[in-house]
Amino acid sequence: MNEEIPSKRAGGRSARIAKRAAPPPPESRAVKPGMSGGSFQPLSIPQMEKIFDSALDLLEKIGMAQAIPEFVDLVTSNGGTFTSEERLLFPKDLVRSMIDAAAKEFTLFGFDEKHNLEIGGDRVHFSTGGAAVLMLDHETSSFRESQLKDIFNIGRVIEQLDNIHLYVRTVVARDMESSRELDFNTAYAAMISTTKPIGTSFFHPDHVHEISQMFNIALTGDPNSDEFRKRPFCIANNTFVVPPLRFAEESTLCMAEQVRVGMPINLLSAGQAGATSPATLAGSLTQALAECLAALTCVNLLSPGHPCTMGMWPFVSDLRTGAMSGGSGEEAILNAAAAQLVNWIGLPSGVAAGMADSKLPDNQAGHEKGTTVTLAAQAGANIVFESAGMLASLLSCSLEALVVDNDMLGSIARTVRGIEVDDESVAVEVIKDVIEGPGHFLGHPQTLEVMQTEYVYPLVGDRLSPDDWKDAGSLDVRVRANSKVLEILSSSLPSHISSDADSLIREMFPIRLILEN
Repeated sequence: MNEEIPSKRAGGRSARIAKRAAPPPPESRAVKPGMSGGSFQPLSIPQMEKIFDSALDLLEKIGMAQAIPEFVDLVTSNGGTFTSEERLLFPKDLVRSMIDAAAKEFTLFGFDEKHNLEIGGDRVHFSTGGAAVLMLDHETSSFRESQLKDIFNIGRVIEQLDNIHLYVRTVVARDMESSRELDFNTAYAAMISTTKPIGTSFFHPDHVHEISQMFNIALTGDPNSDEFRKRPFCIANNTFVVPPLRFAEESTLCMAEQVRVGMPINLLSAGQAGATSPATLAGSLTQALAECLAALTCVNLLSPGHPCTMGMWPFVSDLRTGAMSGGSGEEAILNAAAAQLVNWIGLPSGVAAGMADSKLPDNQAGHEKGTTVTLAAQAGANIVFESAGMLASLLSCSLEALVVDNDMLGSIARTVRGIEVDDESVAVEVIKDVIEGPGHFLGHPQTLEVMQTEYVYPLVGDRLSPDDWKDAGSLDVRVRANSKVLEILSSSLPSHISSDADSLIREMFPIRLILEN
């Protein structure tokens, strides 16, 4: 008997530990994509009304310069004016009617349907984003030029990180020799790296149609199918404006083609306060809203209800030097206000947060990312772009930062979820059971039941005691994150696109990526 007792106890304890550690199904986890935000409201309704009315005034009285002929024809045939100064003026009633016509919600598909995202309302999702030109090398803590392989590896890491819901390309493949190679290979590398929704940008409008065909082949194997229109898994990041209040010609030409192929668009305005937008935060918001509403009007004149996010990305400068300050308190409150404003208008919102100024995934990066992303999420941003991986004011990306930031996003998502209060959760009977019984809650069935559904646990964050941490090697979080990166990149290559489809894509388009660990 005595020899059996330790075995029996060990087996029981092992079973309890396994039960506690086993994750619940995705729908029962403590955090998941699309939880409701909106608790933080930095603007009052009168303030939002003032900004909205002022944006409409800007469009009606000053308008947009450098409009492409197609946009001029669309707006002027619906009551607008093209002035002798070649500025396109938007009547207030026209803008309001296009807001009414615009999509209020849409599905951004994953290559795997389990990753589909419902964009709109107050549902919060976390995305990457950016056009960094550098990668931070973990071993040397130094920077090198970003390459095509980095786009692929970033996506492979994101595939394994539960709290990053959307992969919008983060770096520029600087080893590509032409804009055509860059557009095709960026889209391909993102697409083949993950089954989550992706996003990219385009240099030339002709590339939009060809890349849409590449997406159709990936989905069906058939270059003549139109499946991507039915299941658009890629959002176009379109910086359509050269602020203040000027269309960017190539980007707006791409925008028109993105509408025609059925590709969702992030209508992106990125004025920099004190440089390309007013230094006052309210003025920066007003200009960004006017610019985004101009694009929204043109898109919906082309195709009413086309899926778009209003990408108000008001950036901040350090006015002492003119340098961008992506991790500042001003940046945090601006993007939270942008999300609140767009949601109040009733449109899908996309803002930028997590753009740390720090060069390393260190304490500075942590507080910059934590502040900016938390406020954006709490304000109810439908997509928080730039939320993971970015350093050096968007100049650099880090694979290790992606992993560390995934832990951060899980914690932020838990704050968005809030606290559910009902008869069961206030736990009166549970307290009574414990008082009358063992005197602690560790083994109570409710504790075991909610361990995974009420709490979020870090992937690489440390919660050991100092002595246990020392015994485990005294590892910095960056080292633990690097181990996770190496584990992911040494695993099997993605296989969600068939070999036949991949061969046809490589035959038809200038794909340079070599698929290897």
